[in-house]
Amino acid sequence: MDVTTASDECAAVLETVGDAVVCDRSFLEEILVGVIGRGHVLLEDVPGTGKTLTARSVADALGLSFSRIQFTPDLLPADVTGTHVFNERERTFEFNEGPIFANIVLADEINRAPPKTQAALLEAMEEGQVTVDGETRQLPEPFFVIATQNPVEQEGTFPLPEAQVDRFLVKTAMGYPDEDGEVELLRRRADRETTSPSVESVLGPDQVDHLRSVPETVRVDDDLLEYVAAIARETRADGRVEVGVSPRGTQRLFEAARAYATVVGREYVTPDDIKRVSRPVLAHRLVLTPDATVNRVDKDRVVEEVLDSVSVPTVE
Repeated sequence: MDVTTASDECAAVLETVGDAVVCDRSFLEEILVGVIGRGHVLLEDVPGTGKTLTARSVADALGLSFSRIQFTPDLLPADVTGTHVFNERERTFEFNEGPIFANIVLADEINRAPPKTQAALLEAMEEGQVTVDGETRQLPEPFFVIATQNPVEQEGTFPLPEAQVDRFLVKTAMGYPDEDGEVELLRRRADRETTSPSVESVLGPDQVDHLRSVPETVRVDDDLLEYVAAIARETRADGRVEVGVSPRGTQRLFEAARAYATVVGREYVTPDDIKRVSRPVLAHRLVLTPDATVNRVDKDRVVEEVLDSVSVPTVE
């Protein structure tokens, strides 16, 4: 599959999901960057904005299996990964797969589960496998996690550790629709009998696999590699930042830029592509100083100021 074909398929997915979900196209692009960039997406937004509908619609449009895990304080790791159950007829233990055995897994309100259960996702997200009772099992391919968390009602929640937040390629938010968007939402609801719209499959598992390999063919010139590295290094030098972007985060910015270039149908990465994905890829990786946290410094703003301070290479 070449970049042009991949871009056409991405456009078809975006259009199909956009028919079901009222949101900015840029938001859906960021999720798609996570999918074809071989990463995972963290959605942080208030309840009722359509996070679950978006995840399900993306799965339907891609033609992939979908599973939803509602994270709660009493959720155990085995409830996510699965466990062995004794078969009395056969007198043997059989493994019952947990809900994580799906192509796209929605980890709903991930910050409501205790750290031990959150950690059960780490191996799955990084290695594409789970280990239960010393036995390793591969997850379906492709495998992709969309996790959600609410910025409100923090009582009784367990903030994600930095090691797990860093596993997400993209962190983004839907936000409230504008007035026209909210009216359109009501109009769509009035035209159907069910509360949730249906989404037709545009691709299939094999096509998604091919699609995810296309960014590897996108060209990135040496001066842009230096630009990506300079952005990451500048975050570590910012006085408001206690822990800047890690080398892994630098690589994720590189991968996301190539994925975005694929979405828009370009065979090479430009500085604008890097700038476009920097905020959703880098902001959640920053750990602010205590003073910056008390002063409510916005991580997105830090990334924007870092981009302003780094010289942009000229693409000929």
